[in-house]
Amino acid sequence: MNIDFSSLGAKYGTPLYIYDFDYIQNRYLELKEAFSGQKNIINYAVKANSNLSVISLLATQGAGADCVSIGEVKRAVMAGVSKYKIIFSGVGKSDDEIREALNLDILLINLESEEEMKRVEAVASQLGKIARISVRVNPNIDAKTHPYISTGLHDNKFGVEIDMAKRMYIYAKKSQFLNPVGIHFHIGSQLTELEPISEACEIVADLTKTLKAIEIDIKFFDVGGGIGVVYQDEVTINVQDYADMIKNATKNLDVTILCEPGRYMVANSGYFLTKVLYEKKSGKKRFVIVDGAMNDLLRPSLYDAYHKIEAVGKTGEDFLADVVGPVCESGDFFGKDISLPKLEHNDLLVVKSAGAYGFSMSSNYNTRGRVAEVAIQGQMDRIIRKRETFEDMIALEKEFLV
Repeated sequence: MNIDFSSLGAKYGTPLYIYDFDYIQNRYLELKEAFSGQKNIINYAVKANSNLSVISLLATQGAGADCVSIGEVKRAVMAGVSKYKIIFSGVGKSDDEIREALNLDILLINLESEEEMKRVEAVASQLGKIARISVRVNPNIDAKTHPYISTGLHDNKFGVEIDMAKRMYIYAKKSQFLNPVGIHFHIGSQLTELEPISEACEIVADLTKTLKAIEIDIKFFDVGGGIGVVYQDEVTINVQDYADMIKNATKNLDVTILCEPGRYMVANSGYFLTKVLYEKKSGKKRFVIVDGAMNDLLRPSLYDAYHKIEAVGKTGEDFLADVVGPVCESGDFFGKDISLPKLEHNDLLVVKSAGAYGFSMSSNYNTRGRVAEVAIQGQMDRIIRKRETFEDMIALEKEFLV
């Protein structure tokens, strides 16, 4: 899609998030088609981009939702996701969150520890309900990704080891308030090799066979998410190969495959548009100072993540520059040593691949309002989140001012 960034910047202001909804829909349909012939639910990982309109777009296509807070669960419900396609995951769930999830009667709650299982059982007992649960198995597989987004090793905080998982399933089968219907693993994010996922899938499939042999009827086989995308020059996983591997590993299990893509769906649908304030020279160093900042797009500061940055409608000889924002932190940058032409006040830069973990990780640091979000669909653009004002930011504080 050819996007007129100059017109969008003039219409909606900057900084600004822009999402190509046609791209998101096509990504969903591509993955859904890859799993054809196998019972499956594509559970969009809401944490990647939790805008209600994004979730609603996917819900209209039949997607479910993978949620890691009760707030995300309620977003999914509000956006039209079927409650029987909603999964509640995450390491730390409060009793109140568990209670609300059980009252909403979602598909299942993913358990991350024996202690959490006991809390779910206790809350279900108080409510007189039976909790459908799944156990997240940690297969101790190196996902070969950034350590901050690796989740499948024993050093990570996620999931339980195989032996503990077996004990949990046996306990849950005997409990009158727990119904073990699923099994789950997720070894990390931004995965670009199929082999680690295949190894994990085989390990968890073997465990599933063992559980079925002792009459624990696992109906849902949750392979997590983590399919990598191209930010720079990554060679990514072919989704048909990915789906075929999972179908082959589970072919004799009679299960519904659950898949939790987030970044895969939305990362390259998104653009972060920011305006040049001015250039600055410090010795031989060139800085391009823009109106966007790390509070708007944290990934470069948090992960040293690469995002391609281009000047909108500018030509001329390129020189290296650091693209930095107004926040009072040395870590406030979008890119270092980026080749850019000479830039002037009000020129526009577009930061690409910004649809995942962009706005959803943004904050009000330095009392900066979160930016507006815009959707493009069928050549039409529309606002899907208003720009936050100062009054919005202080609304929950000002009544207590003394």
